[in-house]
Order: sequence, then structure tokens, then C-alpha cells
Amino acid sequence: MIASLPMHDRPEIRAATDSFWQAIRQALGRGPETLTREGDPWDQWQSPDLLLSQTCGYPYRARLHGKVRIVGTPDFGLDGCGPGEYRSVFVARKDDPRSDPAEFSAARFAYNEPMSQSGWAAPGAYAEARGFAFADTRRTGSHQVSAHAVAEGQADLAALDAQSWQLMQRYDSFADKLHVIAATPPTPALPFITANGQDADAIFTALQTAVEVLPSETRDALDLRGIVRLPPAAYLAVQTPAPPPA
Repeated sequence: MIASLPMHDRPEIRAATDSFWQAIRQALGRGPETLTREGDPWDQWQSPDLLLSQTCGYPYRARLHGKVRIVGTPDFGLDGCGPGEYRSVFVARKDDPRSDPAEFSAARFAYNEPMSQSGWAAPGAYAEARGFAFADTRRTGSHQVSAHAVAEGQADLAALDAQSWQLMQRYDSFADKLHVIAATPPTPALPFITANGQDADAIFTALQTAVEVLPSETRDALDLRGIVRLPPAAYLAVQTPAPPPA
């Protein structure tokens, strides 16, 4: 069996993530002893041996729908978001006088991956709704690298999921050079998934139990407020914008 929790698995909170998995495993009564942290996430997500992982809403609606089951969605208690929602924040350098993402349409826009809801789809849809596009894009591979590129003057604007930004403010000194100039509308947050042959209801109950029994300091380290159920239709209804320019 495969279990992985890759989405916010920073070194600073890795022990908390491991504790969360052990609580899930104990509540479920089965599962691998340790989380998988190596290998291609796509291979893990699509494996018939997948017990639990976490993906992004864009990969789910684009490629994983019908191949996996959604178990539940974490509630991070993010500002401006309902339970089980998140959104992207646009960050720029504090010394940059521009205050509207539209002013950055010709500037260097850093994003993590083209199939990222928070890094590309949400900001792309935000721009389309306001009649502009990001023309000069830089693919970085991660939200942290995108933000660092802006802080160091290698890019001018980045879109980050609000939970990643919250963690950067806590742990990355370069975040002091940045500020949020806008945010996208909320969308369903990063779903926990399992293989089609697994009992998603039992895993959901185990996730809920794990959050309840975790020490408060562990929940706080992960910013976990709870686990909610959102239907697949909520993810499939999210707008997919045009891909980044080649």
C-alpha cells in the first residue's frame, strides 16, 4: 500500500506530518508504517495500491477524475475562505509600487506548474475575468521557489496557495520582502484521494479521528482545523484557463 502527504510537506513540519499519518493509520487500523516521499506523484496517485494521498484540484479534474476517489478536504481556516476552501494570493516585492495584478500583465510572472490550481489555473482565470493575461511567465517548480524569485528580483509577481504563503511567512526570511496585493476567489482545497477499490468512507472517518486526537501543537503546526466532504462536482466546476504561453 502507498500513503503520501506531499502538498505542504516542508522539513520544518515533517515531524507533524508524520504524526498525522500515524494517527490516521491507527484510526484506520492498517496502512504502511511510513509515508512515501520519493518517486513520481502521478505514479502514486494512479496506483491501484494507493491508500491515501493528496493532490491538487486541477490534476483531479484534468486527469484523475474517475481514476481515484476523493476522501475529504482539509480545512485550514484560511482568511476569506469557507471550510475546505483555499485561494491564491498574488505576492510582489514591497518596494514595487504596482498594486493591481493587471499592472503586471507584461511583467515576469512566476508560477510553480502549469497544472497547478493555485499557481496557474486560479491566477489565469482571475486574469481572464479581468481582460488581461500574463505574457511573460516563468515556471519554477514550486511555490517556494516562485516566491523566492520575486523576493530576489528574478520575477515580479507570483501566485501562491494561501496555505503555502502562510507557511512561508512562518519559516522563510525572504517572505519579509513580499506582500500580498490581491487574492483570487476561493476554490475547493487540495483533496485527499484514494484508489477506486478502497473504502473512502472509512478513510474519511480515520482522517477526522486523527485530527481530533492530534495534540493541539501538531494541529497548529499543520494549520488543520478539520476535514470536510466536498463532492467531486465542486472540483469539476472550477474554471480551467488557457495554458501558460509556450
